[in-house]
Amino acid sequence: MIDHTGVLVSDPGKSRLFYERALGALGYAILMEIPKEFTGGKVVLGYGVAPKADFWMAEGTPNQPRVHVAFRADNPAQVDEFYRAALAAGGRDNGPPGPRPHYHEKYYGAFVLDPDGHNIEAVCHG
Repeated sequence: MIDHTGVLVSDPGKSRLFYERALGALGYAILMEIPKEFTGGKVVLGYGVAPKADFWMAEGTPNQPRVHVAFRADNPAQVDEFYRAALAAGGRDNGPPGPRPHYHEKYYGAFVLDPDGHNIEAVCHG
């Protein structure tokens, strides 16, 4: 079982806006901000659904190769909202909302590239 994961980003201001809006559509919020005295002056934010952060965004040289992270949505409408919010916050289309029957018959997902090119997905399995 995965406890948490995350990405390194080049511009924490841009990425913060992107993730707050995109993941906000899925019920995520910033739950933790690690004080800079513990991070070498870098921005480190923990996102999640209370009470626990399970996705971390940290200032640094973006991961190579870029990362793919998929977030579970409760329904197709949440996937659609994630996609709209992500694009409005500076994300780039990497696959619009829709069925992906080649994964399985009830797979409904959307893919967006974050400001650094990480492939961020919202998916509903029902």
